[in-house]
Amino acid sequence: MTTITSSRGNTEVVSARRTESHDVSDIIGLFSRFTEVVFGRIDVMYLLEKSNLALTLCNGKNEVIAHAVFLDYPNWNITDQSDWESFLQENYINNKCTPLNTLFMHLFVAKEEYAAGCSQEIVRRAFITVPELQFILVFIPADENLEPDMGNVFEKVMTAPGSVVDTNFTLLVCPRHWYHPQLYVRKARLEDCDDLTPIWTRQSETLKETYSEYFLADLIECQDEENQAVVCEDGDTAVGFMSLCSQVNVSLFQECFDLGPFHGLCKPHPEDILKMPQKPSIQGDEDKSNQTSHETESVSPRNLDYIHDQDAAVQKDGAITVSHTELPLDDVGGKDFKASAAPLLETEEKDAFHPVYRGASNAFCIRLFCIDEKHESRSLDFLHYVFKLFPDRDFCVILVPHHVPEFHLIQSFVRVVPFSTSTLGHELYVFHRAGLLKSFNVRRATTNDLLGVRMLIKTLSLNESILNDLKIFTLARRDPDGTPVQAFIAEVLDQIVGISVIRDEMDLEYIRSHYNIEDFIHFNYHQQEEHGHLYHFVLNPVFHHYTKHFLKEILRLAHKSSLYYPIYPQYVEGKFQNPCAHSLTSALHYMVPVRPRRQIVYPLEELGINAPSEQVSKDQLSYSLNHINRKLVLESKVSINTRIVVVGASDVGISFLETLIFCPHLKFNNLTLISIHGLPGKDLRGSKHRRFLINSHCFNDEDYAQMSLCSWVNVVVGKMTGINRAAKYVVVSKEKKVPYDYLVLCTGQKYQVLSPTGADISKLPTNREVTSKWPQRHTGKVPSNHFTLNDDQDCLKAMHWLKENVVNSEGNVIVYGNTIDIYTTVETLLSLGIDGSRIHLVQPPLSSNVTCLNNNEIESAVQEALSKAGVSVYYDSILARWNEGNDPDLITCAAFTTNTKPFKLQCSAFFSFAYRTVDYETFKAINDACLVFDGRLVIDTEFRTNDVSIRAAGPLTKYSRRYYVDEWTHSNFNSKEIGFELAASMLNLFDPTPKPFSKPPEGTDRLIPMYKGCKIKGGVLPGGYHYLHISKPEIPIRLDLELALCDHGMEIITGEARHGNYFRMHINKYSMVDSITCFSKEPFPVSNYICLYGQHERLLNDLYYRWNEGQITDLYSYFREPWSMAIYHDRFIDLKKELRQILMSEQVPGLPLAAEPPPEDPDEQRPCPPPLREPVLRYLRRHRSHLPMYAPASTAGAGPPPTAGETAAPVLPASAAPPRALVRPRRGERGGLGAQPRGGKGGLGAQPPGPGRGGVSRRQGETEPGQRHVLRPWQGPGTAASTSLAWHGERRPCTGGGEPARGRFRNTSSPYGNSDIIFNSRPPAPVKSPVAFGKESLFLNDNKTPLQL
Repeated sequence: MTTITSSRGNTEVVSARRTESHDVSDIIGLFSRFTEVVFGRIDVMYLLEKSNLALTLCNGKNEVIAHAVFLDYPNWNITDQSDWESFLQENYINNKCTPLNTLFMHLFVAKEEYAAGCSQEIVRRAFITVPELQFILVFIPADENLEPDMGNVFEKVMTAPGSVVDTNFTLLVCPRHWYHPQLYVRKARLEDCDDLTPIWTRQSETLKETYSEYFLADLIECQDEENQAVVCEDGDTAVGFMSLCSQVNVSLFQECFDLGPFHGLCKPHPEDILKMPQKPSIQGDEDKSNQTSHETESVSPRNLDYIHDQDAAVQKDGAITVSHTELPLDDVGGKDFKASAAPLLETEEKDAFHPVYRGASNAFCIRLFCIDEKHESRSLDFLHYVFKLFPDRDFCVILVPHHVPEFHLIQSFVRVVPFSTSTLGHELYVFHRAGLLKSFNVRRATTNDLLGVRMLIKTLSLNESILNDLKIFTLARRDPDGTPVQAFIAEVLDQIVGISVIRDEMDLEYIRSHYNIEDFIHFNYHQQEEHGHLYHFVLNPVFHHYTKHFLKEILRLAHKSSLYYPIYPQYVEGKFQNPCAHSLTSALHYMVPVRPRRQIVYPLEELGINAPSEQVSKDQLSYSLNHINRKLVLESKVSINTRIVVVGASDVGISFLETLIFCPHLKFNNLTLISIHGLPGKDLRGSKHRRFLINSHCFNDEDYAQMSLCSWVNVVVGKMTGINRAAKYVVVSKEKKVPYDYLVLCTGQKYQVLSPTGADISKLPTNREVTSKWPQRHTGKVPSNHFTLNDDQDCLKAMHWLKENVVNSEGNVIVYGNTIDIYTTVETLLSLGIDGSRIHLVQPPLSSNVTCLNNNEIESAVQEALSKAGVSVYYDSILARWNEGNDPDLITCAAFTTNTKPFKLQCSAFFSFAYRTVDYETFKAINDACLVFDGRLVIDTEFRTNDVSIRAAGPLTKYSRRYYVDEWTHSNFNSKEIGFELAASMLNLFDPTPKPFSKPPEGTDRLIPMYKGCKIKGGVLPGGYHYLHISKPEIPIRLDLELALCDHGMEIITGEARHGNYFRMHINKYSMVDSITCFSKEPFPVSNYICLYGQHERLLNDLYYRWNEGQITDLYSYFREPWSMAIYHDRFIDLKKELRQILMSEQVPGLPLAAEPPPEDPDEQRPCPPPLREPVLRYLRRHRSHLPMYAPASTAGAGPPPTAGETAAPVLPASAAPPRALVRPRRGERGGLGAQPRGGKGGLGAQPPGPGRGGVSRRQGETEPGQRHVLRPWQGPGTAASTSLAWHGERRPCTGGGEPARGRFRNTSSPYGNSDIIFNSRPPAPVKSPVAFGKESLFLNDNKTPLQL
């Protein structure tokens, strides 16, 4: 914070921050008559979108008092943005401005009385924010002057002789040394201790306690050739200190870090052993449109070839790169922690080759560093001096504890990739002396660059691809398909140190509709040609800290505002992903991962011409999208080096990792996953083996591809077998040690090998005699044909074994258990071609009275299907023996006891789903570590165990008994939501962004959180039935008992299970959907149906009323109708929240009071008041690509008016009232003009049967009357299709069907919660011919069919 003084003598304490979009109105309010004269006509929002740096000064009340925008090209259209450097060279003398050290001010506004102080503070903050910045320039018209207060900040630049540019414009400059000069660095002296001690003490009490207050004096006094101490000073005051030592333990660093790109921090030696193993390549699908796939890169020897220039040297080879065709493993400059790109195989770890370096040490280290906060951004000023102290060393290194946030000094260093099992508790950062060079220049590539580029990338296996694309640029500037190509070269001292190739992004509509890219840019302010696609990015790691500048220059020279980089998945069935398949690049460090959007599953045939474009609905290979734009290139992420180790690739663990990696302002360098089979999602899409187990629908293949976790998470393959809490490491597979700062346990519960009771069936025992010995875990050798399936890899292994040993033989397959997985397994066995007569389904006694399907009708249909397939089913059977009672290598028969007499079955394969609990080795590791275990791992409401460094979540855990909720565990909730909440609770530990603090209500510390996400399970059951069950978080209860509850609500059922068209919805007492069960012969859109959970039934087109009136006979077809598409849209929840906010805020203008009669003139009746209409129109306008079936009346032209099952993507201005339109069904469609009514089903606009629909009776569970205004399309009497969104108010009975319901809006909270969004409608009049329903209407996309508002 800084205090500034106004021209009147008033003072104001101001703070600087990045400008945000909500500041625009305040900024415009600061415009004066000079603003347009000096800077031209400004669109502030457009300028913010294109700016490299935008700063705002706020006072203590958070009021905007000043604002400035800086870009990397001139503020008037004097010359092309890519040529301004040569323009300045030609027209001005003593010009030292380069794209690296210069920005142009495009706008400055401030409160008039504070303009002088604000202008000085804002340029000072700009110099602090961008350390490389040396000059701020601004062009003004030649006949104008800056305001006096601002004019003192700049001085005029002298033009070159013969230049005429000053006849039109004057160039002004503000140099850095006026406001934030470089610091003077010298050797430390003892008298500096007085200045340094307060800084050192303030920043590190630990060091003071450890080394005493005279530690600094000792370091300064004991200087020699190997130990040096330097200070930087501002004026005559020392403000920073650095202690250096030339003795570096490089052998330790070589054991713990991948130092290949830096030649092991040693000088080259003839006896160096640098041979590296050849990494295999994995080729993905590469189509002719240059959607290339990934290869892997082998790490090459880094032979250093030095170019001496003063004290600097440039490394020739050792490039780091990102490319569609290849992603290198050794990306020291990029998303650093990535020797971890994908599963790290145990065998590869053992056989990994480490180079041997014989040369002398080539590094010195920083032992101690401190600097005053005000001068922290000038930390790099030390390096010019300290490299002169060690002229024979080329690398400066520094070790930083994991918990220390990255400070300014090391942001210019390269973080070295640690080996996954490194136990050194520090991060290693390296800086090469060549990085001090400022002659880093970016330009367009030319034909003459081919040789230099070849030398740069010769050690990379992707070199041919890069060279080919470079040749395409130099020869044709376009791909064979016509896509423009551009290539750029980075050079230092005329040597090429980097190359990048981009193309125009041609798939913008797909990106916009499938990714949340608008979290980062506003598309309306970007032209199509301003979006680029990054294909190759290669940069010497020595110049890693110039990556942002390289990207900024690519955008400027290419006239782009955004770049996109996709990472495609690697599908390798039955194998681990290759460890280097998705290693990263320095470019990715500065890009942000973009969250994917949930997609609507469109019924394309039903929609016909109203379906979305192919760009939106096409099915293409999914990828993870990364993005950079002009606003982000100078915005640094916060690097988190804390080692977070997640054990278990469960849904909870994956959700936790997903939440962390999609934090755009945070970069987690040390995320590690320990998993038996690595990351999920590695198999080919549609692999049949996945059908063995029920699906939780938390994640699918597309989700895994769009996350690309292997790009951000280090993976250690193995099982956790121990936890050392004192030393803070996890033992994996009894040999590897993985250190952690925070450990997250998400292993869940797994099916275990069940031990037979050992009962001798010759003595005819019954279950009563053996239950004391059952169930127990089997501790002996597991037979080779015994399978417990817990994940995709287990299923794949079982499927391969079955195909080789069972499918074509005659043996039986026994499926044992009583979970729903037994049914999916039986159906999978049948689909493999195993005859049903060979399959025996044996069910042990139930542990509760709730069955796995909990629906008698579905259970009957499944039993009928099993019987029809010939599958034998046995009930209440306990496993007694395998073979003759010993531990066999192969199970040939299995014996079971029952409540009556035992039986024996021949067996070729045995699938066990009878015993699910915490894995024994996991339990032993937890128990030996003295973590509290009470049947499950005990946690509190913040996921904490009794060790503050260890968190846990998921079915592995239970709440502490002090909460008195033993029946509630994480198993009752949605695993994806649990993972998200776990990450949110831990983000508070790492995220420096200040958050508002609210003290929780007293007494809530003893309450457990109740999560709201639905529980989902789905799969294919015997008979080929597709099954889905969506339910609220709950303690299981038998369905017949639930139906008997007085506050049960209602259920809506269509179809029959045995016919394969069963659909059941349960509506609770608040009229909200809280469970859905589907049982169908045909596949159905699961993701669409999940969106229905938690919605109010009125929102679903008056679902209960229509069903009660007999208008709905098939819920499957009902939810395929066009009106429902908006509900499936991922942003629909935002519209609901916005409308609810409007309704809750105040009385909505336009709603009639109860005592007021309605207007007599129908044209004056407006069912939807403007405050509610405008958000709907905006929503539809914004999402037209996803919802093209909704169109505005203004685009309809002449022709018959609308049906209405949807909402439109109107292009009406927000203030314009849509034109009057008639309501008429589409021609030739169901319920359209000329269509006959079907079974009395009245469409919108039709007279409902019986008394008027205006709320004659209350719904079950309603506590007060409700009235509805309906935003709905009319489709005639033949169909039921409309969207009704409603609010609550008083309701009066209506008679005759045409009398409108009248009421007063109630500004009170509803029991319906967040989903209580309801539109109000008067009862429609009987329809004998097309009639007018008022002035507002939107049109469906046939240009004939308006939608009434």
